[in-house]
Amino acid sequence: MTTTDELYELRSAETWRTPWDAYRRLRDESPAHRVAHPVHGDFYVLSRFEDVFNAARDTATFSSAKGLTPDADGAAMFSDDARPIVMMDPPEHTDMRRLVSKPMTPRRVATIEERVRGFVDERLDRIAAQGECDIVEELFKPLPSFVVAHYLGVPAADRERFDRWTNAIVAATASAEFATAADAFTELFAYGAALIERRTREPGDDLVSGLVEVGPEVATPGWIIGFVFTMVTGGNDTTTGLLGGAAELLTARRDQRRLLLDDPSLVRRSVDEFLRLTSPVQNLARTTTRPVEIHGTVVPADSKVMLLYGSANRDEREYGDDAAELDVTRDLDRILSLGYGAHHCLGAAAARLQTAVALERLLDRFPDFAVDADAGRFAPGAFVRRYETLPFTTTS
Repeated sequence: MTTTDELYELRSAETWRTPWDAYRRLRDESPAHRVAHPVHGDFYVLSRFEDVFNAARDTATFSSAKGLTPDADGAAMFSDDARPIVMMDPPEHTDMRRLVSKPMTPRRVATIEERVRGFVDERLDRIAAQGECDIVEELFKPLPSFVVAHYLGVPAADRERFDRWTNAIVAATASAEFATAADAFTELFAYGAALIERRTREPGDDLVSGLVEVGPEVATPGWIIGFVFTMVTGGNDTTTGLLGGAAELLTARRDQRRLLLDDPSLVRRSVDEFLRLTSPVQNLARTTTRPVEIHGTVVPADSKVMLLYGSANRDEREYGDDAAELDVTRDLDRILSLGYGAHHCLGAAAARLQTAVALERLLDRFPDFAVDADAGRFAPGAFVRRYETLPFTTTS
């Protein structure tokens, strides 16, 4: 159910298609906007870059401990020993993040580039044979699943089952229809427990092995399984959304595509511009720990505040009059697509690498590719904006 609020809508599926004009109105007319939602209750929406940026960094005032949805306590479904890292505040968050951050640094992530390129090329070979396809199904969804499985240490023989569970859980999480993936949840949690046992006996160079190594006093089995769940839900549909949005932008802006074709070295630099404009995670909530005044509006303590990243990333006050336009040569100091401060996305380097390799190989193999955005379908879910299907042809 969506709110009938004139300025703000909690979006899902097709209502994600064109939120940009509504975001502009929020920024201009009501930058600290109060919403009375028929299901989720009252919450506030911040839409300007500086306000969202400041709130994202101020974890003492804008807490994640009560969940990232506008519901009163979105973390209630998790037991204390399985609460996801994204629903922790410093210093607890800092301590737990330290346990899983080493394999996710840009230097370490760079070591998987050849494997990512091999996966992408194999998928593009299949697409070349078809000439047209659903690019989400063929590449943009399987690629992040492949990378997440790698980091969790899922053996190659188990990847097919892991992909099936991932697809079901991501879809159920997006729609909040968790019963539709009950079997997948049960099977994945059982698999997670078995994976912990396996990595206890046979440690590897993966995140689960690293967490097992520190011992159950620090990382309980329940917390490790919760981390597996976080990786599945947070590392898949976001990168899928980024890739689909980038393909749409490059189809619409042939002039910008030409710049990348003429100078392929620009592709990696351009990834942050695609992140800025697509903002796969469009909004997440925090809970205030004290009263705070923003643009003359007093937000009481214990209020839910939605940080509207998708709007902030297009704020003319931060990016200039052409903030809504793709510019693959734009110099960017700050974007909010991957969070900021303590909650900066753990998988940021992996997401950037996947996107860079996928775009490089797509442009090299199919320089005239096109996607049909009008025929594409958006996935349900109030937080991640991504194409669920996106028709693709190798030549336009």
